[in-house]
Parts: sequence; structure tokens; C-alpha cells
Amino acid sequence: MSNPQTLDHAGIAARVPHAGTMCLLDRLLAWDATRIECRASGHRDAGHPLRDAGLLPAPVAIEYASQAMALHGTLSAPAGSAPRPGMLASVRGVRLHVARLDDVAGELNVRCERLAGDERQAMYAFAVSAAADGRVLVDGRATVVLDAVPAR
Repeated sequence: MSNPQTLDHAGIAARVPHAGTMCLLDRLLAWDATRIECRASGHRDAGHPLRDAGLLPAPVAIEYASQAMALHGTLSAPAGSAPRPGMLASVRGVRLHVARLDDVAGELNVRCERLAGDERQAMYAFAVSAAADGRVLVDGRATVVLDAVPAR
């Protein structure tokens, strides 16, 4: 599978482990070896799978960012290599600039930048913002452990 510069929702869903409505990203806008930028529009949908008591709390932005990180990992992998499973191991320095996402007009912009890493882990900075005006809604850092097997 080649790695295009942009993707639609179906192209993203084919590359990340999130299926159906849990694939939250709608479009890949751009990426390179260290950065990725995506858009999402389903945060206002009443049927959003992560709504709680009818609202979409701001910490859900971490899931948007983690999906962008997963997509970045698959796009950045050496040609012909199998996707490596990853697990979000920690988030740090997370700042919630809003209480919820479902009342943000327009699309969400999801940006992640790989700050460090090796073959076992990757650390990213992320920001989820309102695409219309660039206002940052949630930002922070996250560490992903690769080839992690979840405890049963």
C-alpha cells in the first residue's frame, strides 16, 4: 500500500486499528517524517461513540490525537513493513482550554509532531484546535509504546 500525501476517511480507516464510528478522523491534510495534520467533523454528531451524558468532553481530544499518531506511524513505517501495534502509554502536560468539543463550530484540526523515539516508543506533542479560527482546544504530549500487548 503506497503512502499518499492526503487521505479521506476510508483511506485512514484502512490504516488505523479504529473501525466504524470509532475512526474519528475524516481527512489527512499533510504529513512528513515528524508531523501529521488531520481534520475531523464528527464531534458535533449526536451519535458520536464517545459522548457522555449527551456531551463530548474535551479529554476526548486525546483520542483524536492518538488516532493521528497511529496514522503517522503507519505512514512513516518502512515500505513493505507490517503495521506495528501501539498503545498510548502516557499523556503529560495536557491543557484543556475548553470543557467540551461538541459545541465547537466547524471542523477540528488535529496536529501531532514526533519529538523523540526509537523502535520501541515514540513521544509526540499534539494540539487539537478549531479549524475555523485556529483556537487551541486541547494540547499536550503523549508517549506511544510500540508492539505492546495489552494485559488480559
